[in-house]
Order: sequence, then structure tokens, then C-alpha cells
Amino acid sequence: MAANPQPALSGFARALIQHGRLSESDAVACTRQGAEGANAFLLEVAQRGLLSASAMARFAADTFGYPLLDITTFDKSMFSADAVDRKLMQKHQVVALAKRQNRITLALADPSNMRVLDEIRFQTGMQLDLVVAEADKLKRVVDGLSESASETLKELTGDEFDMDLLKQDAPGEPREEEDTSEVDDAPVVRFIQKVLIDAINEGASDVHFEPYEKYYRIRVRTDGVLREIAQPPLVLKEKIAARIKVISRLDISEKRVPQDGRMKLVLSKNKAIDFRVSTLPTLHGEKIVMRILDPSSAMLGIDALGYEPDQRKALLDAIERPYGMILVTGPTGSGKTVSLYTCLNLLNKAGVNISTAEDPAEINLPGINQVNVNEKAGLTFATSLRAFLRQDPDVIMVGEIRDLETAEISVKAAQTGHLVLSTLHTNDAPTTLERLKNMGVAPFNIASSVILITAQRLARRLCSCKKPADIPLEAMLEAGFTVEDLDGSWQPYAPAGCERCKGSGYKGRVGIYQVMPVSEDIAHIIMTGGNSMDIAAQAEREGVRDLRKSGLLKVRQGVTSLEEVLATTNE
Repeated sequence: MAANPQPALSGFARALIQHGRLSESDAVACTRQGAEGANAFLLEVAQRGLLSASAMARFAADTFGYPLLDITTFDKSMFSADAVDRKLMQKHQVVALAKRQNRITLALADPSNMRVLDEIRFQTGMQLDLVVAEADKLKRVVDGLSESASETLKELTGDEFDMDLLKQDAPGEPREEEDTSEVDDAPVVRFIQKVLIDAINEGASDVHFEPYEKYYRIRVRTDGVLREIAQPPLVLKEKIAARIKVISRLDISEKRVPQDGRMKLVLSKNKAIDFRVSTLPTLHGEKIVMRILDPSSAMLGIDALGYEPDQRKALLDAIERPYGMILVTGPTGSGKTVSLYTCLNLLNKAGVNISTAEDPAEINLPGINQVNVNEKAGLTFATSLRAFLRQDPDVIMVGEIRDLETAEISVKAAQTGHLVLSTLHTNDAPTTLERLKNMGVAPFNIASSVILITAQRLARRLCSCKKPADIPLEAMLEAGFTVEDLDGSWQPYAPAGCERCKGSGYKGRVGIYQVMPVSEDIAHIIMTGGNSMDIAAQAEREGVRDLRKSGLLKVRQGVTSLEEVLATTNE
């Protein structure tokens, strides 16, 4: 039987062999086993661990005499997307970085492939200035550009949209106003739906539609970080805003004042996502932010939120008490709502009457009586609470304690046989008690009603591609670790970056908590005029970890990075 013929080696493979960077047998094996498509050989070499993608990129730059560039440092909006046909870009794994007169700056991984270069020159009619990029990073960027929502819009609308509409209009000629009447609604609706579904699939919390003078962009917030996903034509800004306002039951003729609304996206018979919609008049049109309200986030269970075993036990013990006040504190976007709803979901039983006053109700939970506060109509937190007390409640949830009146009614409800849950905007648990005192609540009432305070932050969770981190001892000690902690029995990790996490190194978020039960000693400090520092010192003596120590515990467990903990907590 004849042996398999040796495959033809590429110019890149032969150069690696000639310079002693790769054996001929390895080059043949990688060429034979590499998947079909551009850069298959390079990706196979990296996959086998023979040479890293970065090492091959440096070799290509040095050997063939082209600049080396980290393509991931470029924002997607900076690429010259129309300089090279998208199909050609995908086929050959290249990206046009700039287009000037008759020249294109082209990023690619294999500058020795003359057939590819000739084809691009022929298709574009341009001269090429080459830069070298790592094959794996190039693949991520090309895939991201190919799947962008802007490309989806072009496919949905066909050829009726000219992408050159993004060009600057002449002064005094706002042509987008006159052109919008020509735009069919159906493609715009499908485009909005595509953006929202992509955002949901990514696990995003918010979608931002932002008009500017010369362009229009859409960003999503994923794991607390905003990222641009599309730049639709500026001509669409009025249509997109109008369609979102219609779906959200807002006044489409009112563009001078902010508006708030809601909409629902039905994904299947058993799955629907609510959106809280906020419009804001800006200099160049209405900015719209859509908060994604996924009811399933309240059904995750307390185990999924990131509480340590002792913290979880303290919280569960508190919500099983028949009366008292539980407070959740932290800045906006720290996950307070999900924590509260998780507790409510645990309490939501047939024999329990639960009422909530929220501004607005973010997650719809069957079995719970939810009230939207309406300040203009006179339905405040305080009036809602008074009404609740006449409705035979067992559990009351107040969206936020903002003033003395709401605080006093909540305290009285907690003292008269009701379990009250609420939020406050404070930095940590000890300062929450001082904040109530500064609002005018009597120290005796605070000490006799508040049973537990949880302060929290959200830190990004390391992706499975995480890598060991080499952190100097001094930095670890400065962050808050003790010498005893650094005994060598554990390894800190840092973000690496892969396709799953889109190169960020992080995927999802985890809660960092300070769970402080109000003990007799802490209650005594409150009643005798002690301040938040006295309370914090007593809590530490009782074994309560502050936010920084809880974050460092997550670092020891390999859940998040030290850098992320330092960014989200104060020492």
C-alpha cells in the first residue's frame, strides 16, 4: 500500500523549518491535520503547543519585514469595514485597518501567502500595506465583525440602505429627518429584536442606544462593562427611537422630556423577558437605555449568589425570623435587587402574604403583591407602607428607604410583627446604622428593629481560561492578605482571554458580601451613641468579614482576580 503523499508546505511552514523553529515532520503533521480555511496551519501549530500564536507573529514580522500589531487594542468602530468584502475577509482571515486614497492597511497572520494578497489586490483594486497580527486574535476579531449587528441590519434591509449615510451632512441640511420617512418599519423592528436577543444571549444587563452628531452607536453592558456592538446608519436614529417608544407605550410625539416605560420580549411559550425603558433628550436626539429584567435571575437560589457558608446561614436565619428589618446596601448596580428578590422567593409560600413597594417593580414574581410607586400621583413609599399595614401583611419589601417618614414607618412595621426588607445607598454595613440615625430615626428604634445588614458589591468572575498570576508578596500584603494567608497552599489567578469570554478573561459576576447580624453588643453601641467605626470594630470581633476580606477570600478560591477585588472594594 502506497504511503500518503506528503502535503505541500506553505511558505510560512518552510520558513519555520529553515530557521529551526519547527521540525519538518511537525510541519507536515500540522499541515495535514489542520482544519480547512485560512491560517489552519498556524492555528494547528498553536493548538499542539509547538509554538504560540504570539511567537509565530513575532517570527513573521521579523522574517518577512512587516510591523507587528496587537489587533485587540483596536476598537471595532476603527476598522475600515467596507474596504474589503466581508466574505473575502472571512475567507482569508484578514482585516482592513485603514483606507487612504488607493491604499489599504491590511492585518493578516501569514504575509508570505502571495495568492491571498493577489486576490485581495484584484478584488479591491488597491495597493496593500501589510501588518502582522496573531492568528488567534485575528480570528476573534474577524468573527466578531462578521456577526456584528450592523451586518445583520444590512442583511435584513437588503440594498435599500446606503451605509455611506454615516458621512457628515452639510451644515444646515439635517437630511436624516427627511430620509426617515422612506425607511420601512419592518427591518428596523427586526434589527431591534436582533440586538435585544443578542444582548440577552450575552447575559447583558443594559442596552444603550446613543445618537451623536456624526454617528449612532449601540452598546451593551455585560458583567458591568460597556461594549459597543453596532453603529447603524445615523438615518435610523428617529425610527429606532420611535419603534422602541411605541413598543414601550410611550408618547412618540414627546421628545423634550425624559420618559419611562416597559416592554416585553416573548422568546417562547415559557420564556419572556421584560425591559425597563428610559428615554433622555440629548443634544443630537433621544438616548434610550433598556434595562433587561430577567425573572430567572431571582430563581437562581441563594447558593448561586456567592455567599460564603457562614454568611448564607446568617441571612437564612434572619429571613426565617417572624419580624424585624433586613437591609441590603450598596451602590447602584451592585445586585441589591436580585438579593432581595431571592429572599422574597424563599419566603413566597401559600401561607405568607407579601407586599412590595418599588420604583419601579423590576421583576414580576407571581404570588407577591407588587406596587409601583408613583410620586406624581401621590403614591409614595410612605403611603404604600401605610396601605400595606391595613392589608394584613406578613412580609413587606420597600424598594429604598429615602427619607425619615419611610424609615419610621418601616421601623414601626418591623417592631409590630412584620418582616421588612429594604435597601439603602451606603458603603458598608456599619455605616448603614449611622445613616439611619442621621436621617432622624431614634437609636432605640434602630437597635430594636434592625436584625441584619448585608453590604454587597459585584466582581467579575474569572473565565475558565484563567491563568496563574505572579503577584509580588508586597502587593499581596498591601491588598490585605496576612503573612499566615500566604502559606503557599493556594494560587492566585489572572484573566487570560478566550473566545468564550470574548478575550476579556471574565465571564459572569459573583457577589462579594459583608453580612452583619445586629448582635446585643452592636445594639448597645447604637443606643449609647457609638459611631460606625465602633460598630465595625465590634463586628470584626464577632467574626464579620468586611467587603475587602470577603473579596480576598474569593481570590483565594480562584473565583476572581486580585485586580478585580481591589477595583470593587475599599480597604
